[in-house]
Amino acid sequence: MAAQGHDQHDGKPASDAASEGASKPAFPPGHETHNHASHNHAGHDHGTGHAHATPAAKRAESAHDDHAPHDDHGHDDHGHGEAEGSHSGHDHSGHDHSGHGHGGHNHAHAVPSSLRAFAIGASVNFGFVIIEAVFGLLSGSLALLADAGHNLSDVLGLLLAWGAAWLSRRAPSPRRTFGYGRSSILAALANAMILLLGTGGIIIEAIGRFGDPAPIQTGVVMIVALVGIGVNFGTALLFMADRKNDLNVRGAFVHLIADAAVSLGVVLAAAVIAVTGWLWLDPVVSLVIAAAIIAGTWALLRDSVNLAMDVVPSGIDHDAVAAFLAARPGVSEVHDLHIWALSTTDSALTVHLVRPGAPLDDAFLAETCAALKARFKIGHAAIQVENGTVPCALAPAHVI
Repeated sequence: MAAQGHDQHDGKPASDAASEGASKPAFPPGHETHNHASHNHAGHDHGTGHAHATPAAKRAESAHDDHAPHDDHGHDDHGHGEAEGSHSGHDHSGHDHSGHGHGGHNHAHAVPSSLRAFAIGASVNFGFVIIEAVFGLLSGSLALLADAGHNLSDVLGLLLAWGAAWLSRRAPSPRRTFGYGRSSILAALANAMILLLGTGGIIIEAIGRFGDPAPIQTGVVMIVALVGIGVNFGTALLFMADRKNDLNVRGAFVHLIADAAVSLGVVLAAAVIAVTGWLWLDPVVSLVIAAAIIAGTWALLRDSVNLAMDVVPSGIDHDAVAAFLAARPGVSEVHDLHIWALSTTDSALTVHLVRPGAPLDDAFLAETCAALKARFKIGHAAIQVENGTVPCALAPAHVI
């Protein structure tokens, strides 16, 4: 089977696409043909006009086409092992495969509202860092200075996340065929590392303060910290809606909630110190807050490391996907299944399906890709269909 492209942006039925193909070239220069036994099929057509195989498949995909608009880009940029600029015939150790299906490319990049949230959050927090640092020095409060330092790391984290969100919206290129989506994964990982490093600084300073407690101006500390709670919690609300769908946004949200918790601890410590005079409570509260930040950051660090290592995204069940594919009509075997994250919002899949004696069926590919998107939120699926007459070198589970 020839490589079939299924793009959710093209509403034309397969019959319309076929009629257009009769009047103009089916694929751009540089695309070689796939010769599969008696069928001679042209190479991958990843141009701008991906046709849906059937009206039924079109309806299945359109029912779930709910992603943010993004810059158009040619899908020929998505390479699958070929050299830059061309798609040569696929050679998988001589095994015969009857087709490649490429699911709708669902690149749900960070929405503009998130970009605005990053801009607002970074600006407001940077202004508050300056205010908090000044009053921390004047009042002599370690907790307030620690909060200012943590807020500064928060600003850096927001800037990283902001830059990654902007980069992820850029179109792919012949060199970066998947675009810049993984920058959001790296930003989430950097955010977790910044949080942990900043918390380590708080711990070191708090331990030193036990041996040299210093008086603090509790009234000033409480006022500034109360403002900090409002600033951080209010900014965190900007990211609340998108935090479950984007690890990069979740990193910013965790950062801001952690800052609000630090400020709350500062207020409580200052209130108790004002009544009791227990100066040692200032570093104790700092240590408690540091422990809370580490506990809250662990999940962010774990998830970002997993995505960077191409682990199956946490919201997708590998076995459930394999079972679904095995239950598709005519499928006798599923192998070489890989699922990974393209970014903090998009997931991809490649798989080989064995369908002995099955006819060339674009509707099968289109419906399978649409179902993968609807049921598992996998928007970029590349499916290779084989007839099973020749063993596939990639079939063994230990072969990558």
